[in-house]
Amino acid sequence: MSTVTFSIPLTPPEVLAKRHAILVTIGFLILLPIGALIPRYTRTFTPAWFPAHFAIQLFLSGPIIFAGWYYGYQTSDILQLGHFYDPHQKMGLTLLILYCVQLALGLFTHFIKLRSPFGPGTRAPQNYFHVFLGLVILVLAAEQVHYGLYIEWETNLAGLHNIPMSAKHAWIALIVIFWVLYLVGLALVPRQFTQERNSRHGGHDTPTKSEQIGLRDSNGQSGV
Repeated sequence: MSTVTFSIPLTPPEVLAKRHAILVTIGFLILLPIGALIPRYTRTFTPAWFPAHFAIQLFLSGPIIFAGWYYGYQTSDILQLGHFYDPHQKMGLTLLILYCVQLALGLFTHFIKLRSPFGPGTRAPQNYFHVFLGLVILVLAAEQVHYGLYIEWETNLAGLHNIPMSAKHAWIALIVIFWVLYLVGLALVPRQFTQERNSRHGGHDTPTKSEQIGLRDSNGQSGV
């Protein structure tokens, strides 16, 4: 005798929450990390890293992140729970603000070259802060998605449908893959510093390809 099973469709708030979860995960845990890895791996080989980095962080990630945030806001409206009343919603707003600050800081750092207190041709403090803030955003975003998967869905949507284990496994995979790739990419830091030191002093015996294409801007400073 065959068994008939019935699947309860997602409720309207669940549909919005699912769209929210998918979009912010794509934006914060896929696109932004890819944008962060591009300079980590390519900046010592080509100056074209910045257009790619900029396009991904703004033109690809931006619309997806804002759309995901909008769906989260709409979910709270339908549930009539209010806005920014719990840790997940407060952190969501914080991440959105930090993302906008990071974009502005990246543009400022790249296009406006301030005199560095560390000497001519060296990186100004905002360059290092830009990298630090980017990593902070990715750490907070990872925890934010975790909170949404494990706590927020069950708390606000009454647990009618469970989060599939595949989604939780995907979260773990995305975190592990990014940090492994980022840590491996740090092996290129000595090469980067060597190129920048040679660029500042204008002397090296055998120029590498990346040095030949030029790592200095018109002011003689290295790029972001």
